[in-house]
Amino acid sequence: MRFVMMLFTLLLISVSVSAQEEKKAEEGPVIEYLEFTPKFTVNLAEPRKYLMVNVQILAEGAETVEKIKKHMPALRHELIMLFSGRPSDQLQTMEQREALRQETIVTVRKALDKIENGDGFRDVFFTEFLID
Repeated sequence: MRFVMMLFTLLLISVSVSAQEEKKAEEGPVIEYLEFTPKFTVNLAEPRKYLMVNVQILAEGAETVEKIKKHMPALRHELIMLFSGRPSDQLQTMEQREALRQETIVTVRKALDKIENGDGFRDVFFTEFLID
């Protein structure tokens, strides 16, 4: 009888674990926004002109989130190089800002692919954008 009870208990535990795993699978992969902190503040081409931009990365999958967090300094460096020294008149319109966002996506993807596999990186968003 004791053997039957132990077997029944193990079966219940197995079913419970399986149900929890199915629930996690139904919820889908981890999707997270990762914010670069502090905000980027870079000099533009004109004297005493700067760009301040808050950048967030959309990542899918816990492994990708950890990879991006791990390599945040390298990604930050690449974006500082991308943003610095631009003429302010090339950042005025929505089309110009969207073009910069697209360049940012390409830069992040290339940097991740150079360091590790960039799978899971989905997008970049500017949540603040100031030229002064």
